Amino acid sequence: MTQAELKLCSLLLREYFGDIVETIGTFLIRSGPQPLRLIAADTGLLLDQVKKALCVLIQHNLVGYQVQKRGLVEYEARCQRVLRILRYPRYIYTAKSLYGDTGELLVEELLLNGHMSMSALVRKVADRLTETMEGMGWKEPTPASLTGKGKRRRSCEEEDGEHQAKKQKQDGESTEPPPDDGIYWQVNIDRFHQHFRDQAIVSAIANRMDQTSSEIVRTMLRMSEVTTSSNAPYTQPLSSNEIFRSLPAGYNIGKQVLDQYLTLLADDPLEFVGKARDSGGGMFTVNLHKALASLATATLESIVEERFGSRCARIFRLLLRKKHLEQKQVEDFAMIPAKEAKDMLYRMLSENLVALQEIPKTPDHAPSRTFYLYTVNVPAAARMLLHRCYKTRGSSVPIPPSQSVANLMERRQYESRENKRLLEKSQRVEAILASLQATGAGDTQLQDIEEMITGPERHQLDTLKRNVNKLDASETQVDETIFVLESFIESTVRRP
Repeated sequence: MTQAELKLCSLLLREYFGDIVETIGTFLIRSGPQPLRLIAADTGLLLDQVKKALCVLIQHNLVGYQVQKRGLVEYEARCQRVLRILRYPRYIYTAKSLYGDTGELLVEELLLNGHMSMSALVRKVADRLTETMEGMGWKEPTPASLTGKGKRRRSCEEEDGEHQAKKQKQDGESTEPPPDDGIYWQVNIDRFHQHFRDQAIVSAIANRMDQTSSEIVRTMLRMSEVTTSSNAPYTQPLSSNEIFRSLPAGYNIGKQVLDQYLTLLADDPLEFVGKARDSGGGMFTVNLHKALASLATATLESIVEERFGSRCARIFRLLLRKKHLEQKQVEDFAMIPAKEAKDMLYRMLSENLVALQEIPKTPDHAPSRTFYLYTVNVPAAARMLLHRCYKTRGSSVPIPPSQSVANLMERRQYESRENKRLLEKSQRVEAILASLQATGAGDTQLQDIEEMITGPERHQLDTLKRNVNKLDASETQVDETIFVLESFIESTVRRP
């Protein structure tokens, strides 16, 4: 793990779990597997504090343990799992978009608690749904026949009649374990990542071709969710007849039109879709490795254009297409003056976005008898850019230093610290307003409380909110870049 990734892990642990957990987690990331007493001795924390911190980390799947010889237990940090904390909001939003509010709450509770039994999870989500609906004045029962604690006001007779039954129920729960005791559920992060990858591929197809093509590819990916593992280089072959039957209801395209679209996709130079064989009207697959490579390459191109301008991006795309070119060839093909092309090549070379390969004609490597070819090593460039996305500080980077994840998090935390007093005052005023509204206070009284925050303070709060929202959005954008690059690098490593 690089120092940039270590710094980001430390920031994430501190923000989500506090200083003690951050100290233990960072120590394990730095030192590797360690026994309990050595962790306590080296961190200077009390043994009880270390135990509680390890329990939190294990509960959230951020630390694992193994029993070594002679019964010694060693604890080891799961570094990549810690980095996935950055993606928690994206997991929750995806669950909401796919399965609605209930799905959102289920995933959120699992992420907040690490892992839970199904009965405890359903009960917690039911309680939250009941409170939300009653807070909005709704009286309908909660969806999916969930039963929560609720807060409906009852008469004294109802309470007296149910008190004994409720007490007996609670006593029974305290003595008898739930039927799913010992069975715990957690968020399947790999499945979320598979969904992110599929969505990126579908979006790329839509931008390159049209909506119909993207819907066909989406159908193929949906059919392959169960039959294809998340790390496979391509999906299982699907016949055009199977794809036609699986198209969404109401999507009015004929079989002949579908075959034309599949042929068009298979003939596309990017090769997102490949034709496996001709039987059954044609068998087609989605080439996941080439799709990820195209997504990573497009990311590199966009960063080069943003960083160095459109002319540099033209040279970069030219090198990607031609593979190896001499400087004179770059000048001619890109139609850029020699001095300007040379300067652009050297700038990208200094950033490790392009590489220079020497091919000597003689064993002495004399410069006059050596070919100097510029090329783009996409995996190496992707690794470099991925490191810069995690990097906390540095000069002359492909993306602005402020756009690295760690810097964005530090800036957001700094904004909150600098405005701590004002934020606490705002929270107190909001709490007083909520209390008065619950007791039926008049508009005049509520307005007097609202005026406790002056105009300049309210303007400062609005500015702070805008800045924090921008930083949050930037974190999400950088993480999307990280996901594409990591997925491509992993597929390159797995490729035989």
